[in-house]
Amino acid sequence: MKKTISEMIGLNRTVAALSVARLADALGNSLLFVVIPLYVAKLPAPWFPWSDEMRAGFLISMYGFVNAFLQPFAGALSDRMSKRKPFIQAGLVLMGTGTLLFVSASRFADLLVLRAIQGLGVAMTIPASMALMAASSNPKTRGGSMGIYSTSRMAGFALGPLIGGFLYDRFGFETAFYVGAALIAVALMLVQLLVKEIPQQDADRPVRRLRMFDRRLLNVGILGTALATFMMAGAFAMMTPLEARFNARLHETALEFGIAFSALMASRLVLQIPIGRLSDRFGRKPFIVGGLLLMGFSTAVLGQARSSVELIWLRVVQGAGAAGIAAPAFALAADLARHGGEARQMSFITMGFGLGIATGPFLAGLLAGKDFDLPFVCFGALLLLSAWVVYRNVPETVRQKSEVMRN
Repeated sequence: MKKTISEMIGLNRTVAALSVARLADALGNSLLFVVIPLYVAKLPAPWFPWSDEMRAGFLISMYGFVNAFLQPFAGALSDRMSKRKPFIQAGLVLMGTGTLLFVSASRFADLLVLRAIQGLGVAMTIPASMALMAASSNPKTRGGSMGIYSTSRMAGFALGPLIGGFLYDRFGFETAFYVGAALIAVALMLVQLLVKEIPQQDADRPVRRLRMFDRRLLNVGILGTALATFMMAGAFAMMTPLEARFNARLHETALEFGIAFSALMASRLVLQIPIGRLSDRFGRKPFIVGGLLLMGFSTAVLGQARSSVELIWLRVVQGAGAAGIAAPAFALAADLARHGGEARQMSFITMGFGLGIATGPFLAGLLAGKDFDLPFVCFGALLLLSAWVVYRNVPETVRQKSEVMRN
């Protein structure tokens, strides 16, 4: 029987619904990236006598650390209850509520509480979503499925800051927060209407205690892919706090820097789904290793860009490397996930991404104080080392499955 195009690329109802919902909530969250630094400067902070930039950086990093560290706990709880959809819905409610309450914040401490609430919401949503993706995708087309999901997410993160900047310029803070909350509400509605809970075969098995870190679920493949996503996210986000230095060195405008920053997401959006599908055919591991190598070399020379054009092209190459890592890494982790532990195992991959987003800018700002090129050289070296670790230790699931079928 001839397969449809949707079946060939790994697109089914659950994958489509989760991808569109992820697009909507990524839009709602990422439009805050532009608004938050401006809002921080507006609010009094008597308990935090820091610069506006330091407060904004602390707020952003705290959000990343909260959602990253709580993901394994949320994943373990989801596995124990054998439920995914309620966790996604509860997380979206928390994210939307936190965004809406930004309107009523009167001081910086209020923002800390609200961002912690949003971080908790993300921590509840992501592991359950990835567990549903693992359970609902076909192993033969899983790379394509993960590519679709990741592409939707990246599209939201690429468009969100543009929408946030437009809303702030035209209408002000409150409108941006209302629109962000509304987009997350749309995601909640899509999950309610289109996503079905997948029954767990072992749902009636009694669980005596909650195990967040179960050694039986942690293997070198899961840890290796978590390392790859951590390094990818750190390299992706590390140039954020160095915008002023880049603009001064290259004599460029904020718009030109924004184009360079978005160039990574643009190239990743173009390549994500094709590379995901190729990983279904040729294996996950070659693309992950190749992506880490490509990101390593391009990141190491990023600080040596002599013009905005060079910076843009280096970010395009970084995006190609990121596309080689993301979908194959998520697909490999889903291949290795054990039944009943999908949320916990997938949470380590998404936790790696969250920690990378939180850690990359912090380390870049710290190292750039000594030498501008230093953070890029260090991250480049660590990416190359990560490629060696993945090559030596992470198994190739696609080849293993094909060998089993032949035997």
